[in-house]
Amino acid sequence: MRNDAVATAHNILTHDLLYRLGLAADLVSVICYVGVTAFLYALLRPAGRSASLLAAFFSLAGCTIMAGNLINHIAPLILLGNAPYLTPFNAAQLQALAMLFLKLQSYGYVIATMFFGLYCFTLGWLIVHARFMPRILGVLLAIGGLCYLANGAAAFLAPAVATQISAYLTAPPGIAEIALALWLSVVGVNSAKWKAQAGQPGG
Repeated sequence: MRNDAVATAHNILTHDLLYRLGLAADLVSVICYVGVTAFLYALLRPAGRSASLLAAFFSLAGCTIMAGNLINHIAPLILLGNAPYLTPFNAAQLQALAMLFLKLQSYGYVIATMFFGLYCFTLGWLIVHARFMPRILGVLLAIGGLCYLANGAAAFLAPAVATQISAYLTAPPGIAEIALALWLSVVGVNSAKWKAQAGQPGG
């Protein structure tokens, strides 16, 4: 069960390698996203230098929170690892603490996605004002960013409601991000218009 500390601890210990791979995947994703942030900053700077810098700030803030939040991911492994210094705690206490850190991890993830929501919204604004990419991508990203923010607000202000609407609020950002990645990978930007906008004052 989702809130069963005993079952959760058992699953973590039984699938130790899988759990560690999840931690490694999160770390790799954060590192890659820093690179994506730098790339999109340089790409969209002609559409607005200050807005592009602000977007990069939001993204790096989210990456920092995600990276710090990995401590909450690894804490259950330490608590359930039978280290000698943990002997003052009984098994039930350690299992409860492991569950606590997993709950903290989930909230840390929500906080990070709210910064990514601000990032997506600002990217959307930049793309709408760029002349070298389709505006529909910017509109989709802006909507996705607002959905991230709404999902985060619901998680903190109305958790019961958040569990019911989370799937609906996380779908639009996913669609927008996939659309942007596919467009850049397959079509790319209009290089002539990019150079023209980059050559303008403030670009």
